[in-house]
Amino acid sequence: MPNTGEKPGKGQYTCDNCGQVIVLDDDTDTMPPCPKCNGTKFH
Repeated sequence: MPNTGEKPGKGQYTCDNCGQVIVLDDDTDTMPPCPKCNGTKFH
């Protein structure tokens, strides 16, 4: 379960709080806070 500020790698991550999907296109991308609810935990 990646958190904001980590670099979990390419893929789709779902916010644990609201379900918003974040897509990271590169292995070096840093996980942002959720743009919908500002959540910081994803799966």
